[in-house]
Amino acid sequence: MKIYTKTGDAGETGLFGGPRVSKDHVRIEAFGTVDELNSHLGLVRTLPAADRFDLMLRRIQCELFDLGAQLATPNTAKERITVTHVTSLEESIDDFDSQMPSLKFFILPTGTAIAAALHVARTVCRRAERRVVTLAHQPETAIPANAIEYLNRLGDLLFVLARFANQQDSVNDDPWHPA
Repeated sequence: MKIYTKTGDAGETGLFGGPRVSKDHVRIEAFGTVDELNSHLGLVRTLPAADRFDLMLRRIQCELFDLGAQLATPNTAKERITVTHVTSLEESIDDFDSQMPSLKFFILPTGTAIAAALHVARTVCRRAERRVVTLAHQPETAIPANAIEYLNRLGDLLFVLARFANQQDSVNDDPWHPA
């Protein structure tokens, strides 16, 4: 089987078990941005010092595939991302956050290479969350019950991981100062 099908050459793509829609349809934007986030996490996993997060990030990548598949399937009743997944992210946030000093100011998204890559992934995660919210506002559109919560917590986790990565490499948070 060839990788190219030519079925998308007119600017449309097929949903799982559903109709063909424009490639700029809000549903495509939602699961496409989740896919982009997944790729950024794959890049993070290749960086030095990523081994401390590798198993967790791999698990999250698998969960993002599940979420993307669910977003790509209109009117699916099967929930792949559950409250258990959200709770797991919260537990990870609490664990890593408890190992760092309290944050008392806004910080710039910088530091080590892995911290900066985690910040990029965080911002893509926030965009994915916004795209899913947009999809949820569409008439007669159901989204996975825990999708927005999951992406919201994942963005928080990526922020905490970026700070933790910097701390592990003795790099201080870089505070934002108004221009």
